[in-house]
Amino acid sequence: MAKKILGVIIGIAVIIAVTAAVLTLPSSEIITTQKGNEKIGLVINSPSQSVSLQQLDEIYSEASSTGIGRSNVYLFWNIIEPQRGEFDWSQSDVMMGLNEKNDLKVTLFFSVINGETLGPFPTWIGKPSLNSIGEERLVNVLDAILSRYNIVDKVVIAGETESQFRYHEQNIPVYKDLFNNVYSEIKEKHPNVKIGNAFALHNVLNKNLGHIVTDLTIGDFVAFSYFPVDTLNDIVKTPIQATQDLQKSFELAQGKKVAFFEISWATSDFVGGNDVSQKEFLEKLFEFYSENESKIEFLTWYRQHDRPEGTCVMEQQDIGDTSISIGGGSGLGSSEFVIERLNHYICSSGMIDVNGNPKSSWNEFKTQIERIS
Repeated sequence: MAKKILGVIIGIAVIIAVTAAVLTLPSSEIITTQKGNEKIGLVINSPSQSVSLQQLDEIYSEASSTGIGRSNVYLFWNIIEPQRGEFDWSQSDVMMGLNEKNDLKVTLFFSVINGETLGPFPTWIGKPSLNSIGEERLVNVLDAILSRYNIVDKVVIAGETESQFRYHEQNIPVYKDLFNNVYSEIKEKHPNVKIGNAFALHNVLNKNLGHIVTDLTIGDFVAFSYFPVDTLNDIVKTPIQATQDLQKSFELAQGKKVAFFEISWATSDFVGGNDVSQKEFLEKLFEFYSENESKIEFLTWYRQHDRPEGTCVMEQQDIGDTSISIGGGSGLGSSEFVIERLNHYICSSGMIDVNGNPKSSWNEFKTQIERIS
């Protein structure tokens, strides 16, 4: 059965189309920029699927100029460790090098749970259940990543976690054991790295799944993505109502720090969005942040650039296809109608349009970061 999967660079992953000859930046080019606000992040993406290293370098520089201090990097096990014990750093070195060059901390998404699916895992692991993933194998790969990249200070290993357990709540204790054991071992090796799980707040609220979140308030923080949409992926909230939704995350987190992993507002009128409401939501979002900063681990906006219409969500037979990136906060539905609307939402959620023109939210984003800093 075909799985609905988010297309390249929609917010949970990026596969960079660069040649082997330009996979790393020369060390002479790694120049640290002025330090930004490490609690405020941006999902940095290109406006097209293929991008040169020079273009990507410019995109990162443009993003860091806003004053952000972190970004999301989405790594998949099947790409990092294609053969057991043999790591391929070619793609991740590009991303981490650009983050380091721009003095950005990294929130790592390492996909063990991705909504209704698990993985993608390397072929040598197969398609394991939660019972058989193997905590030692997971600890080994996470340790390898964290040892190589000291800019990673936050790790999310499960995205849209509520969807995984919506119809399988009996598996929650199994995952808790896996998470807690991996957490303990990683903390021994990397005590300054904070680890948590992510939930799609709009899914949780729309489908009354708060009890799954409260059952899984484990780790250092509880992370949320948020789209102001209904189950059809139409924008049905005002900016004020959306920030009221965000307020509910604190109750769900039961005293733990809350991380906003991917916060967005689309501008496509197809789903009820526009430039004005996106800018207004940004204003309200930063007011909300200022009022609740002590309870927030970090806040990351989703995302920098729009993508061409129809390129953000696709169907694939095989979740292991390494040319596909997977969404942790999408709230994917099963019908073509819902997928079409999600496509419009995702593709128009940037602050810069496909022609490189900044929306009004782009300057607002920079203004708000300067204000709180």
